[in-house]
Amino acid sequence: MSIIDKFRLDGKSAFVTGGARGIGKSVATAFAEAGADVAIVDVDIATAEATAAEIAAATGRRMTAIACDVTDPEQVDRMVDEVVKTYGKLDVAFCNAGICINEAAENMTYAQWSKVININLTGVFLTAQAAGRQMLRQGGGSIINTASMSAHIVNVPQPQCAYNASKAGVIQLTKSMAVEWAARNVRVNCISPGYIGTDLTLSSPSLVPLIEQWNQMSPIHRLGKPEELQAICVYLASDASPFTTGGDFVVDGAFTCF
Repeated sequence: MSIIDKFRLDGKSAFVTGGARGIGKSVATAFAEAGADVAIVDVDIATAEATAAEIAAATGRRMTAIACDVTDPEQVDRMVDEVVKTYGKLDVAFCNAGICINEAAENMTYAQWSKVININLTGVFLTAQAAGRQMLRQGGGSIINTASMSAHIVNVPQPQCAYNASKAGVIQLTKSMAVEWAARNVRVNCISPGYIGTDLTLSSPSLVPLIEQWNQMSPIHRLGKPEELQAICVYLASDASPFTTGGDFVVDGAFTCF
């Protein structure tokens, strides 16, 4: 098999949480373009269905949309069961759903803190755990978690202590699962994106004034694009990366280098 062939995902099935839009949609598109059948998992089922239909029309792959709250263990288990029932197996899990609440630490409420931690960290644990259980039964698979450059630095000027803490937790969770499952052929890695210009980011009234400051601080002087995360995720999902597990891949335009 050539190195190019190893990057193909033909015959593989995947799910992407937070897949209806943004980074999730972009990576789901890349998985499908590489040959995988993909489940778009999101709390917004209407947008997930539209995304699944759009990607299916563009790639010819089998796509499905599944409604799931990643903080609910029963919903997560049902989601994985549905993926396996639909596609026969689960080869790739992109545990990507997340939120950010910008609030000063002294003013952040317990409800705000809990919401961020529950979605960003507990949600990743539950989806990776459920995927891992299925992959262990099958004899292998690849799990990719979305962390952030915010796990490595404290972002400014916006206050986001809960987000930073949750994403740092994702990295250590990823490493822990990778060590536990390495000998059983289940690989677990994470990506740490920098500032990415999704539609929501670019249209958010609270974030638009910050973008120019972020760009001035960045060595590359611009936001990343969702499609600039596709290649690393396809690599991690594919047979080109059998020795790659427990890794945290920073894709941030050198933002965290100083």
